[in-house]
Amino acid sequence: MSQRNYRDASGRSLSDYPGPSVAVDTAVLTLDTALGLAVLEVRRPTGTGWALPGTFLHEGETLADAVDRSLRMKANVRGLHPRQLHVFDDPDRDDRGWVLSVAHVQVVRPEQLAARFTDTTRLVPVHAPGRLPYDHVDIVALAVDHVRSHYADKPDPDRLLGDEFTLRELRLAHEAIAGRALQRDTFRRAMEPHLLATGRTAIGTRGRPAEMFRRQTSAEPTHRRKL
Repeated sequence: MSQRNYRDASGRSLSDYPGPSVAVDTAVLTLDTALGLAVLEVRRPTGTGWALPGTFLHEGETLADAVDRSLRMKANVRGLHPRQLHVFDDPDRDDRGWVLSVAHVQVVRPEQLAARFTDTTRLVPVHAPGRLPYDHVDIVALAVDHVRSHYADKPDPDRLLGDEFTLRELRLAHEAIAGRALQRDTFRRAMEPHLLATGRTAIGTRGRPAEMFRRQTSAEPTHRRKL
């Protein structure tokens, strides 16, 4: 049966039910040397102020396609693949009408956003996102909670540090994500089961050469090694 001819048990077709407009909004997070954990914002084309990059879903378009389009057109950022975070569906969330938003999140390396900033884009610390429209402040807060949970027991899962790193570099990245200092011994013990030594040391470090590590993959045998 085609959608045009579909009737439910009460005899109504799909067009008999009111439907909301669907939007996507994306919290793109990164680590900035001056700001710490920061979020990308775009200047609103209408009205005043800033917002998360987002757009309305077009007919025949997937959510992923809409996210990609919004990031390309509003933030000049390409090649990202944000993951779905949460559906914000309060009927009164948008003063333009009944709009639900499928929020997304992605953490990227700073160089993925470098040289892309103009007078229409900016980075701000996640703890001070400014006055944003709709529930974008809530989206940022939920994105931060999600990422911090993601980093709680895994070594840099979004690969902000690349493939190899020192234990100190790893801890500093996790501290920036957490927004607080982490106890060194506790952090080392939590990360130990997920790291493998590369046999190389960092070049250009002060004091003793720092040992380099990489993430252990699921295919590699699990064993504990004192770091």
